[in-house]
Amino acid sequence: MTPLEFLLLLVIAAICGSLGQALAGYSTGGLLASILVGIIGAYIGAWLAREFGLPVIFSLNVGGQPFPLIWSILGSAIFAALLSLLSGRRR
Repeated sequence: MTPLEFLLLLVIAAICGSLGQALAGYSTGGLLASILVGIIGAYIGAWLAREFGLPVIFSLNVGGQPFPLIWSILGSAIFAALLSLLSGRRR
């Protein structure tokens, strides 16, 4: 994987992470947090799709690595919702 492909993968993860956070109604922070939520969401979403036998709806191939966009967004929303529940609001 070239540095340009890696950078493209990070941009896609940031977009998916921010969309997932918007769906969940909880934002963990800035760009780096969105990238992390997008990458973790891709793993969660792909794992859930594999466990339930769901097909890959839309996937981008970046540097020979498939990146499941729809499952990444849904996984990011699940992960952001879990973070929201765990963090809670303190007075």
